[in-house]
Amino acid sequence: MTNPVPTPSVPAPDIVRCAYMEIVVTDLARSRAFYVDVLGLHVTEEDDEAIYLRSLEEFIHHNLVLRKGPVAAVAAFAYRVKSPAEVDAAEAYYRELGCRTERRADGFTKGVGDSVRVEDPLGFPYEFFYDVEHVERLTQRYDLYSAGELVRLDHFNQVTPDVPRGRAYLEDLGFRVSEDIQDSDGVTYAVWMHRKQTVHDTALTGGNGPRMHHVAFATHEKHNIIQICDKMGALRISDRIERGPGRHGVSNAFYLYILDPDDHRIEIYCQDYYTGDPDNPTITWDVHDNQRRDWWGNAVVPSWYSEASLVLDLDGNPQPVTERDERSEMAVTVGADGFSYTRKDGAEAEGFKLGAQL
Repeated sequence: MTNPVPTPSVPAPDIVRCAYMEIVVTDLARSRAFYVDVLGLHVTEEDDEAIYLRSLEEFIHHNLVLRKGPVAAVAAFAYRVKSPAEVDAAEAYYRELGCRTERRADGFTKGVGDSVRVEDPLGFPYEFFYDVEHVERLTQRYDLYSAGELVRLDHFNQVTPDVPRGRAYLEDLGFRVSEDIQDSDGVTYAVWMHRKQTVHDTALTGGNGPRMHHVAFATHEKHNIIQICDKMGALRISDRIERGPGRHGVSNAFYLYILDPDDHRIEIYCQDYYTGDPDNPTITWDVHDNQRRDWWGNAVVPSWYSEASLVLDLDGNPQPVTERDERSEMAVTVGADGFSYTRKDGAEAEGFKLGAQL
């Protein structure tokens, strides 16, 4: 880890959960068709410049903001904090870190009140807020329920060149680690970190950054994800399915990765596990164990490792991207056939033995 982020003397803000992402899209009508007509997110409010969307079970104003702009990028990774005082705490915390901050009493988006945005030590635009406009929770609006319904915002995934540095910083911020990926030399390739009682609210993936790898929405069941695949096939946009469906080893979740019209990556996700106990164990995966990414052993397309969205500074300009110095996960795991497959000594024989018994 190079240049560790110092630990402030003031308390970290008490974060509840990831709450919304604001992304910049280049064609608002095309993006609306994708997120509303294809994915079925619900429009809370919209105008000529922005669309505010929420998932079925959400009661705050939005989980996703689509804002029209010239460059596709991410403007904010937004977290809800436990009380109005925690917005003050967030501002003080990042000021002590020497980060640029901006506070708006009336919020940066519709439906959200007093908020602070920061350019965090990793170069990401983070937002912290408490005050929100409540809207109808659509849980029992079965007349609106679609076969592929997205029910919750689940997590973010961030690409950063120095994962150990980012991990230490987020642990100081109050995040806990559920799972990580390492090699025998101690190189950390990715880490999953949470505030709510699931596997993650955000993850750090090692690579050139800062960039946004994906934003994830949860469904209730696997069949909801399969329906999304069927729908995209019927609409002749199956080329926007980048990876999956499949089962992750990390998180145990059933997943699908798709690309929006600006190539922002969206994960559809379900069936991870509870992490709320204070002694919840951290699971460490060997980088050479390909089941960490896909439990069935399916290949991971190289674009999933190399492509990601730009992020913006507080002036709306793309942050410069720094290359990762340590070897990347793609370099370690993606071979000529698109994927490496390695087992610990004896694992193959044990697997065939079990198969013979069955």
